[in-house]
Amino acid sequence: MLHSDEPVGPAAPVVSVRPVLLPAPGRGEDLRVRVSAPATGRDLPIVVFSHGFGESLDGYAPLVDFWAAHGFVVVQPTHLDSRTLDVAPDDPRHPEIWRFRVEDLTRVLDRLDLVEAALPGLAGRLDRGRIAVAGHSWGAQTASMLLGARILDADGVPGEDRSDRRIKAGVLLAAPGTGGADLTPFAAEHFPFMNPDFGRMTTPALVVAGDKDQSALTVRGPEWFTDPYVLSPGPKSLLTLFGAEHSLGGISGYASTETTDENPERVALVRRLTWAFLRGALYPGDGSWSAARAELAARAHPLGRIDSK
Repeated sequence: MLHSDEPVGPAAPVVSVRPVLLPAPGRGEDLRVRVSAPATGRDLPIVVFSHGFGESLDGYAPLVDFWAAHGFVVVQPTHLDSRTLDVAPDDPRHPEIWRFRVEDLTRVLDRLDLVEAALPGLAGRLDRGRIAVAGHSWGAQTASMLLGARILDADGVPGEDRSDRRIKAGVLLAAPGTGGADLTPFAAEHFPFMNPDFGRMTTPALVVAGDKDQSALTVRGPEWFTDPYVLSPGPKSLLTLFGAEHSLGGISGYASTETTDENPERVALVRRLTWAFLRGALYPGDGSWSAARAELAARAHPLGRIDSK
């Protein structure tokens, strides 16, 4: 049964460095990132990970450690909304933090030379033709914009296209759905940028949603988090996790106090399937994702199901 990490093979030792500073003129301070990589291997694919609200480069170890131990270089920027930076609500950058978030991800891509040089032993081992973006919650919305999603203005007009051709695939974990009438009055007033249009999100992606993820930001139910899959063109896949709330079992940390639905088997499934999806998306001849889909479909799995289009 697909509930463990065994099918992906043995884990390699992981090396990590933090913080790596990337120059960021106009941001107010340099961008801090964490770089994690397997100690061995060459031609390593890259995942740029965007954290959820208030988190930092130190979060999401259950995912990051696993991906890095199984062949990926993972780069984690700390966005300006992180509690570790304490940007005040009256800071002039505050209303535009969502834009800075997207720029943070693009800046990582632009400065891969510094990323590579920062971690001893990593030089010459990156495969810059195989890059994916991933994120959780607000980070998933941030990541979606590099996949082709756009923000609608008050008149429903799509904003700037921030998609990036260097990104070949994406993983969107508990990504917020559509805005407008779907938002609570509080969310509509304070988060006007939560108004995405997924109609142009053409890059292949895996959307992960919990069927018990009831958000205070929307008047809809947990299906709100499936919008990035339902409303975007293919190729896309949707992993629906049964019984999962917003932390999807505890992906934000090994002992996170924010986890409301702690479930180690669910976390193991998420990291196993996200790894398999990334392998399949970045290496067209790799059978990891097709095998994972087939195994999950072949039996009534107690933790979730996969739909694809």
